[in-house]
Amino acid sequence: MARVKRGNVARKRRKKILKLAKGFRGSHSKLFRTANQQVMKALRNAYRDRRKRKRDFRRLWITRINAAARQHGMSYSQLMGNLKQADIQLNRKMLAQMAILDPESFGKVVEKAKVS
Repeated sequence: MARVKRGNVARKRRKKILKLAKGFRGSHSKLFRTANQQVMKALRNAYRDRRKRKRDFRRLWITRINAAARQHGMSYSQLMGNLKQADIQLNRKMLAQMAILDPESFGKVVEKAKVS
Protein backbone atom coordinates (compact mmCIF):
# COMPACT_ATOMS: atom_id res chain seq x y z
CA MET A 1 0.00 0.00 0.00
CA ALA A 2 1.28 3.48 -0.86
CA ARG A 3 2.37 5.90 1.83
CA VAL A 4 0.03 8.83 2.41
CA LYS A 5 1.70 12.17 2.95
CA ARG A 6 -0.66 14.60 4.65
CA GLY A 7 1.59 17.65 4.73
CA ASN A 8 -0.82 20.08 3.13
CA VAL A 9 -4.00 18.80 4.77
CA ALA A 10 -2.46 18.50 8.24
CA ARG A 11 -0.91 21.96 8.05
CA LYS A 12 -4.20 23.53 6.97
CA ARG A 13 -6.04 21.77 9.80
CA ARG A 14 -3.52 22.91 12.41
CA LYS A 15 -3.45 26.46 11.10
CA LYS A 16 -7.25 26.60 11.25
CA ILE A 17 -7.25 25.53 14.92
CA LEU A 18 -4.42 27.90 15.85
CA LYS A 19 -6.26 30.75 14.13
CA LEU A 20 -9.33 30.02 16.29
CA ALA A 21 -7.08 29.95 19.38
CA LYS A 22 -5.66 33.42 18.70
CA GLY A 23 -5.80 35.53 21.84
CA PHE A 24 -5.75 32.58 24.24
CA ARG A 25 -3.06 32.84 26.93
CA GLY A 26 0.31 31.10 26.86
CA SER A 27 0.63 27.73 25.19
CA HIS A 28 -3.14 27.62 24.63
CA SER A 29 -2.56 29.72 21.54
CA LYS A 30 0.88 28.37 20.51
CA LEU A 31 0.91 24.58 20.83
CA PHE A 32 -1.47 22.63 18.66
CA ARG A 33 -2.56 19.98 21.12
CA THR A 34 -3.41 22.35 23.98
CA ALA A 35 -4.86 24.89 21.53
CA ASN A 36 -7.10 22.20 20.08
CA GLN A 37 -8.42 21.28 23.54
CA GLN A 38 -9.08 24.92 24.40
CA VAL A 39 -10.80 25.63 21.08
CA MET A 40 -13.09 22.63 21.56
CA LYS A 41 -13.89 23.81 25.09
CA ALA A 42 -14.48 27.39 23.91
CA LEU A 43 -16.82 26.25 21.13
CA ARG A 44 -18.73 24.04 23.57
CA ASN A 45 -19.13 26.94 26.01
CA ALA A 46 -20.19 29.31 23.23
CA TYR A 47 -22.86 26.85 22.06
CA ARG A 48 -24.21 26.41 25.59
CA ASP A 49 -24.14 30.12 26.40
CA ARG A 50 -25.98 31.16 23.24
CA ARG A 51 -28.95 29.30 24.69
CA LYS A 52 -28.28 30.54 28.22
CA ARG A 53 -28.25 34.18 27.06
CA LYS A 54 -31.93 33.93 26.12
CA ARG A 55 -32.83 32.68 29.61
CA ASP A 56 -30.70 35.36 31.28
CA PHE A 57 -32.33 38.18 29.33
CA ARG A 58 -35.82 36.88 30.10
CA ARG A 59 -34.95 36.84 33.82
CA LEU A 60 -33.64 40.41 33.58
CA TRP A 61 -36.78 41.63 31.82
CA ILE A 62 -39.03 39.96 34.39
CA THR A 63 -37.05 41.55 37.24
CA ARG A 64 -37.34 45.00 35.66
CA ILE A 65 -41.06 44.63 34.95
CA ASN A 66 -41.66 43.44 38.52
CA ALA A 67 -39.82 46.44 39.98
CA ALA A 68 -41.75 48.88 37.78
CA ALA A 69 -45.08 47.17 38.45
CA ARG A 70 -44.54 47.33 42.21
CA GLN A 71 -44.09 51.11 41.92
CA HIS A 72 -47.66 51.13 40.58
CA GLY A 73 -48.92 48.92 43.42
CA MET A 74 -49.06 45.64 41.54
CA SER A 75 -46.96 42.49 41.46
CA TYR A 76 -45.46 41.02 38.30
CA SER A 77 -47.82 38.04 38.21
CA GLN A 78 -50.88 40.23 38.74
CA LEU A 79 -49.75 42.56 35.97
CA MET A 80 -49.14 39.74 33.49
CA GLY A 81 -52.47 38.11 34.35
CA ASN A 82 -54.34 41.40 33.94
CA LEU A 83 -52.56 42.14 30.64
CA LYS A 84 -53.65 38.75 29.34
CA GLN A 85 -57.26 39.40 30.42
CA ALA A 86 -57.22 42.87 28.84
CA ASP A 87 -55.84 41.28 25.64
CA ILE A 88 -52.80 43.56 25.66
CA GLN A 89 -50.13 41.64 23.78
CA LEU A 90 -46.81 43.20 24.76
CA ASN A 91 -43.84 40.91 25.21
CA ARG A 92 -41.57 41.08 28.23
CA LYS A 93 -38.73 42.73 26.34
CA MET A 94 -40.94 45.65 25.25
CA LEU A 95 -42.51 45.99 28.70
CA ALA A 96 -39.04 46.14 30.29
CA GLN A 97 -37.91 48.76 27.75
CA MET A 98 -41.00 50.84 28.46
CA ALA A 99 -40.47 50.53 32.21
CA ILE A 100 -36.97 51.99 31.90
CA LEU A 101 -37.13 54.43 28.99
CA ASP A 102 -40.77 55.59 29.12
CA PRO A 103 -42.25 55.16 32.61
CA GLU A 104 -45.33 57.28 31.78
CA SER A 105 -46.51 54.97 29.01
CA PHE A 106 -45.71 51.95 31.21
CA GLY A 107 -47.95 53.52 33.85
CA LYS A 108 -50.74 53.86 31.28
CA VAL A 109 -50.37 50.19 30.34
CA VAL A 110 -50.60 49.25 34.03
CA GLU A 111 -53.74 51.40 34.41
CA LYS A 112 -55.32 49.68 31.39
CA ALA A 113 -54.49 46.34 32.97
CA LYS A 114 -55.98 47.40 36.34
CA VAL A 115 -59.26 48.46 34.74
CA SER A 116 -59.97 45.06 33.19
